[in-house]
Amino acid sequence: MSSSPQLDFLVERVLEFKHQRYVRRLPLRRQRRLLIGGLLLTDTLAILLACAAAYVVRFYSQLPIFQGGFTPSAMFYARLSLALVPLYLFLFAVYHLYDQDYLLGGTREYAAVFQASVTGTVVLTLAQFLASNLLIARGWVSLVWALTFMFVACSRWLMRRVAYAARRRGYLMSPTLLLGAGAEGKLLAQQLLEWPTSGLNVLGFLDDDIAPGTRVFRNLYALGGLDRLEELVRNFEIEELILATGALSRETVLDVFQRFGTSSSVHLRLSSGLFELITTGLQVKETAYVPLIGVNRVRLTGVDMVFKTLLEYSLTLMAVLVLAPVMLVIAVLIKLDSPGPVLYRRRVMGLNGRQFDALKFRTMRVDGDVILAANPALLDVLATSHKIRGDPRITRVGLRLRRYSLDELPQLFNVLLGDMALVGPRIISPPELKMYGQWAMNLLTVRPGLTGLWQVSGRSDIPYEDRVRLDMFYIRNYSLWLDLQLILQTIPVVFSGRGAY
Repeated sequence: MSSSPQLDFLVERVLEFKHQRYVRRLPLRRQRRLLIGGLLLTDTLAILLACAAAYVVRFYSQLPIFQGGFTPSAMFYARLSLALVPLYLFLFAVYHLYDQDYLLGGTREYAAVFQASVTGTVVLTLAQFLASNLLIARGWVSLVWALTFMFVACSRWLMRRVAYAARRRGYLMSPTLLLGAGAEGKLLAQQLLEWPTSGLNVLGFLDDDIAPGTRVFRNLYALGGLDRLEELVRNFEIEELILATGALSRETVLDVFQRFGTSSSVHLRLSSGLFELITTGLQVKETAYVPLIGVNRVRLTGVDMVFKTLLEYSLTLMAVLVLAPVMLVIAVLIKLDSPGPVLYRRRVMGLNGRQFDALKFRTMRVDGDVILAANPALLDVLATSHKIRGDPRITRVGLRLRRYSLDELPQLFNVLLGDMALVGPRIISPPELKMYGQWAMNLLTVRPGLTGLWQVSGRSDIPYEDRVRLDMFYIRNYSLWLDLQLILQTIPVVFSGRGAY
C-alpha cells in the first residue's frame, strides 16, 4: 500500500512517541545492560549471604544433626564461598538466567534457579569426592544449596518487581508491531495493552486491507500494508513482530517468515488463531513425515503433576489438622450468632464443566432473599459484580469470617475430595460462566482453587473483567512454582483483610 500524507503524519507521531519513550531517556540496549548488571550484583550478594548463613547455622546453631565432625575454619569457608560465586554465576548463565529472551519469566526463573543450584551442589560434591584433601562439611553443602535457591529466588522476585515498575514508566519495552488487524489482532492488542509489564510496546498494526491512519483499537492505528514492513522495522528498531494468523493468508505468513524468520534482531511470533482455546500447552508430533500440532489434555503432566498433588494433599492435610479447633470454634459462633445451618453449599463449576458443591461457613442470614427483594438496587449490583459492599445479608460473625477468608476453610475438604485445588482460578457459579465469554472453556481446563492470583491481587476490590484476566493468566502460566509463590503471597494478604467483604 503506497504512502500518503495521512500515513506519513501518523508515522511521525509514532516516531515521536518512540523517541520520548526510549531515546530521550536511555537507549534500550543500555537499559538491558543495567538490568543484567543489577541481576549479577544481587545474585552475587545472595550467594555470599547464603554461604555465610550456612556457615553460621552449621557451626554455631547447636542443632543436633550438625554436631561434631569438623573444626570450623572461617578463612577456609570464606575462600570457598568466594570460589563458588563465579561457579554459580556461570551456571546461572548456562540456565539462561541472564538471557534477554528468558528474563523476567516469573516462575520459570525459579525453576531455572533451582536447577542451577542443584547443579552447583553436584559439582561441589564431585570436587570433594575427587580431591581427597578437600574436606567440606556436608551440612554446610546442603545448607548452601537450599539457601542459595531461597535467597536468589527472593532477589529475583524483588528485581522483577523493580523491572515491572520500570516498564510501567516506559523502560525495558520492546517496540512491537501486530500483523493483521482483524478480530484476532484486536484481541491480541487488548491482552497486551492490559499487561503493561509484558515488556511489549505495541506501536500499531500492519494490514493490507485497512486504510493507513484508521484507528483499529484504542490508541493503535493501521500504519500501512505489509509492503512497509522492512521500512518500519528499520526506522523504529522493531524487535517483535506478532502475526495474527487468522487474519493473514498462508502466502503472507510464509512471505513474512522468509523475510524475518532467521533475523537475529527481530523475534517473529505467531498467534495460534485459537489462543482463547489453547491453555494446556502444545506438542509437535511427526506423523507420515508431516509435523502435526496437538493440544495437551492437561496443563501439568508427569513429575510436575505428581509434585503438585503431593504438595496440595500434604499442605491441606496439615492445615486441616492444625485448623480443626479453629473450625470447631467458628461453627459454635455461627450457631450462637444467627439461626440456620453452619455450612453453606454453593453450586459451582469444576474441572471439565463438572458441577460440585463448594463448602463454606455460612456468613449470611437465612432470609437473605427477602432482604434482596426489598432492595432492587442491590439486586442490580449483585447481577453486575456478584459482590455487594456492605451487604445487609451478612451476619456479625460472617463479616469477620469474610474479612479474613475464614469462611472458606471448609473448602479444604473440597481439596481433599479432588473437586478443588489449593491454588487455582476462582470458583464461579454456572450463571457466572457466561461472563467469561470466549474464555469460558479455558476456565474449565483446571480445577478451581482455594486461593489464586485474584486472592493476592485485590480480592473483591478488583473489577470483574480484571478477575477474568487474572484467571486466564494463571491458567496459561500454570506451574508448581507459580503455586508455591501464590501460597506464600496469600498468607499476608489474608491477615491484612484488604479487599474482602
